[in-house]
Amino acid sequence: MIRVFDLCTLVTTENRMKKQKYILALDQGTTSSRAVIFDGMGNITAMSQSEYTQIYPQTGWVEHDPTEIFSSVVAVSADAVARSGISMSDIAAVGITNQRETVIVWDKKTGEPVYNAIVWQCRRTAEYCDRLKADGYGETVYKKTGLPIDAYFSAAKIAWILDNVKGARVRAERGELLFGTVDTYLMWRLSAGRIFATDHTNASRTMLYDIHRLCWDEWLIDLFGIPSCMLPEVLPSSGVFGYTDRDVFGAEIPIAGVAGDQQAALFGQRCFDRGSAKSTFGTGCFLLMNTGDEAVESKHGLITTLAASGGKTPCYALEGSVFSGGAAVQWLRDELRVIGTAAESETYAESVADNGGVYTVPAFVGLGAPYWAPYARGTITGITRGTSRGHIVRSVLESIAYQVNDVLAAMEKDCPSDGIKRIAVDGGASANDFLMRFTADIGAHEVLRPAVTESTALGAAYLAGLAVGVYDINELRKPHAGVTVFKPSMTEEERKRLTDGWHKAVRMTLNG
Repeated sequence: MIRVFDLCTLVTTENRMKKQKYILALDQGTTSSRAVIFDGMGNITAMSQSEYTQIYPQTGWVEHDPTEIFSSVVAVSADAVARSGISMSDIAAVGITNQRETVIVWDKKTGEPVYNAIVWQCRRTAEYCDRLKADGYGETVYKKTGLPIDAYFSAAKIAWILDNVKGARVRAERGELLFGTVDTYLMWRLSAGRIFATDHTNASRTMLYDIHRLCWDEWLIDLFGIPSCMLPEVLPSSGVFGYTDRDVFGAEIPIAGVAGDQQAALFGQRCFDRGSAKSTFGTGCFLLMNTGDEAVESKHGLITTLAASGGKTPCYALEGSVFSGGAAVQWLRDELRVIGTAAESETYAESVADNGGVYTVPAFVGLGAPYWAPYARGTITGITRGTSRGHIVRSVLESIAYQVNDVLAAMEKDCPSDGIKRIAVDGGASANDFLMRFTADIGAHEVLRPAVTESTALGAAYLAGLAVGVYDINELRKPHAGVTVFKPSMTEEERKRLTDGWHKAVRMTLNG
C-alpha cells in the first residue's frame, strides 16, 4: 500500500512559470521504497512510500524479492510525480540511494534473478567469514577494503549464491550472470539493461573493492571465488550513469547521482569537509565522519570507507554502525507492548527523573562498532522493585545515545586532531527530542537536526542535481535554514557516572 506524505513544500507559482526543473530521488531502503521530488531549492514537493515483503527463510536469514523491489520503485515514482502536479518531462535527473551490501545476482539476458536478494542483515555466511578470519585473511582484507571480514558485507553473500544455487557458478563463469548491489540492479532495470554500473560508495561495501587504488581487486575476487565478469563498472557518485528507458518512465531521464544510503545522508547533511559528522537514527544508527582525502586506518573498531563527493574523486570517511537503534523502540512497542507508539517513548522517558540505575544493552543481533560482537545478546541491568515502565523505556532511549557516543569517541581517538564539536542527525528517531537532548548531553556535542530530515534522499538529489546543473556546490555550502540545535547541559561528573554505568552493563553483556 502506497503512503503519500503531504508535508510537502509547495512549489510557488513563480517557480512553475519558470518551468523549474526537479530532481527525482529514489530512496530504496531495507523495508520500503520511497520516491521524493525536490525542487531547485532542495525543498520537497512530493513524496511517496511503499513497503515490501521481508522474507525470513531460516533464523538469521533475511531476503527480499528483487522484482518486488523494482516494482515498488516504479510505483512510488509514478505516484510522487502525479502528486507533485508535474510530468516526467519536468524531471532533470534521477538520483538513487540504496540499502547497502544487499546482493542480487541475475541473468544477463533475461534480467531474471537467480535467487532472492540476500539482505545486509542476513547472517547465513557468518561461519564462512569466521573461517576466513581464522585462516589469517583479516588483516589483508582490511588493508585493501577498510572492512573487517563479516557477513554484513557483500562478497560472502555472492559466494553463497554461486555455491548454493544449482548451476549458478557454472553460469557465472560462462559470463551469463551479473552481480549488483541494489543501485546496480535498479539502474539495469530502469535502463532496460543499458546501464551496468555502481558508484564508489557502494563498491566499497562489497569487500571486493580496493578503496586506495579505486578498483576491483583481483586478490579479493580470487579469495571469494567470484568471476570478475559479474562485476559492474564503478563510476563517481555524481555524474551521468545513463538514461532511463522510455518504456519504464515514459521519458529518457539521466540517472546522475548514486550513493549508498549512509554516504548519501552524509552528503545530504552537507558534511563536505574533514571532521564533519552525521548520525542517522533509523532501525540501526549509522555514523560517518568525513576524513577528506585521507583513508584513516581505524585502531578503535571502525570501518574505513569511501564517501560521496560532487567531483570525480571520492573522499574518505570513518564509519561506525549501531545495529539496534530505533529497533529497540520497536521492540518496546511490538514485543514488550509497554508503549503503543514509538512517539510515546518520549513521554514515558520524561515521566521519570532519571534511569533509576537501569541500563538496557539492546544486543538483539549482537553489538556493532566499536565492539563487533556478533554473538552478544541483550541484557537489562539494575532492575529493582521500584523499577517502572518509565525507567525501562528511558533506559532503551538512553542506550541508543550511549551506543552513538561510543562510536563518536572511537572516531575522536582515531582522528584526535579533528575534534568533533557537533553532529548532524536525521532518520525517524531523530524526531524524539528527549533522545536528541540526551545524545547531546552524554557526548558533550551539539546535535543539529535540520528542518528537512530526509537527508538520504536529499543527498541523492544533490549528487544528481550537481551533475546536471540544478544545484551549485557553493550554494549548498551555505548554512541550513530551520536547524534545531540541541546543546549539552550535563555536568562532566554526571556524564562520567552515567557512561561508567553503561560500560559496566556492556561488559556484563560481552562476558555473559
